[in-house]
Amino acid sequence: MESHYIVDGDVMPETEFVTIGKIVKPFGVRGQVRVLSLTDVPGRLENLDEVRIETASGESLVTKVSDVHSDGRSYLFRFQAFSSPEEVAAFRGAWLKVPLNTVPPAPEGHHYQFELIGLTVKEESGKVLGVLEEVIETPAQHLFVIRGQDGELLLPAFKKWIQKVDIPGQEMIVFPKEEWSGDYAV
Repeated sequence: MESHYIVDGDVMPETEFVTIGKIVKPFGVRGQVRVLSLTDVPGRLENLDEVRIETASGESLVTKVSDVHSDGRSYLFRFQAFSSPEEVAAFRGAWLKVPLNTVPPAPEGHHYQFELIGLTVKEESGKVLGVLEEVIETPAQHLFVIRGQDGELLLPAFKKWIQKVDIPGQEMIVFPKEEWSGDYAV
């Protein structure tokens, strides 16, 4: 049986969720958790009312957010579902997710990582390089991990290497890989 989540009266299948944070560890003695933000949307975590918490093993629960604030390095959350560190321990490393329809549109010319993952990456000639499977965040820039028949490629996430991103068409058109900075091709 497929589970559903209700947001503003709309019933959404569980597959339409976006990950916005990760529970790092319990905090204190009253069931608070330290959460690592995985979103760049300002105020996203501070303004949450309800979230879905999902473990790597697939266990999940939907809970109200009682309190949230930043301590500078991460966020401290208090959820209605937890009242002790022992209850939180089972969800250490779990993902915080929200329904896709609650995510604001990205600014013009920008895309969320979840929109890019899974795109087929092609050179302008039509040659398929592979599928964008991961985004690695480094201090200098983001790197797109593209895996295909020829192995793994790392593309610096700079507009100068990307011709077109077609989300509805599920493809990204890039300039020939010979033109990319040679330091990143694996």
